[in-house]
Amino acid sequence: MKFAIVGVTGVIVNAGVFWVCLKTTGPINSFSGYIATSVAIGTNYLGYRYWLYRDRDAASRKREITLFLIFSGIGMLIENGINAFSVHVLGYHSPTSQLIAKNVIGLIAGTTFRFFSYRTWVFKALPETEQEVTADGRDLAAQAELMLATERIRYAQAE
Repeated sequence: MKFAIVGVTGVIVNAGVFWVCLKTTGPINSFSGYIATSVAIGTNYLGYRYWLYRDRDAASRKREITLFLIFSGIGMLIENGINAFSVHVLGYHSPTSQLIAKNVIGLIAGTTFRFFSYRTWVFKALPETEQEVTADGRDLAAQAELMLATERIRYAQAE
């Protein structure tokens, strides 16, 4: 659910920036998909790192950011590649059709890719801690439970 909330925020940022860039002329219009996706990537990173995956391993922030940018870039290519296909191959040149191609079809494909790559490689789960083991090879929690059970039996016999 949190991934969806961060994602929807990114979609809103992406669509808003994309729509504004499409209304301009010149190079900004030509690169509107990449500009919009780049702004959304920055917004999403903040949401993922500090809200959704805040409990995940952040020991290697440089590695995390590098992988995040690589996988986000691949997602951006997927998203904008679908838009380019719709414009240059299918001939859909209107801003509305570009918005649908990029922010509906492209975004679904790119988001699916990003979800699995972020969860699997970028924001890794912290490894589970090993249970403490006593000198005789039993784990400490099991030994404590055994001691409590023994005390209960002794207490019951004393009554």
